[in-house]
Amino acid sequence: MNKIIITFVLTIVSFTAWASPQTVTLDLPTMNCAMCPITVKKALKKVDDVTNADVSYKKMQAVVTFDDDATNVEALVQATTNAGYPSTIKE
Repeated sequence: MNKIIITFVLTIVSFTAWASPQTVTLDLPTMNCAMCPITVKKALKKVDDVTNADVSYKKMQAVVTFDDDATNVEALVQATTNAGYPSTIKE
């Protein structure tokens, strides 16, 4: 029984090792005050498996690192939009 449990745990751990982190830059043209980045960052961090979100008021952008096996760019855009700051993917 212990061997089965250990095998199961190792299998789960190995799946997380295969996850590939992705980084995307989102343009946030509607940010209009110094408090906006705080709201945007909170919204992005609520998305599952976002590991980092750097939001710049000066650049009007967010650089977001996330696990692409657990979430996607559309979820990030939806999170900022739901927070009141529609975003687009920077090309």
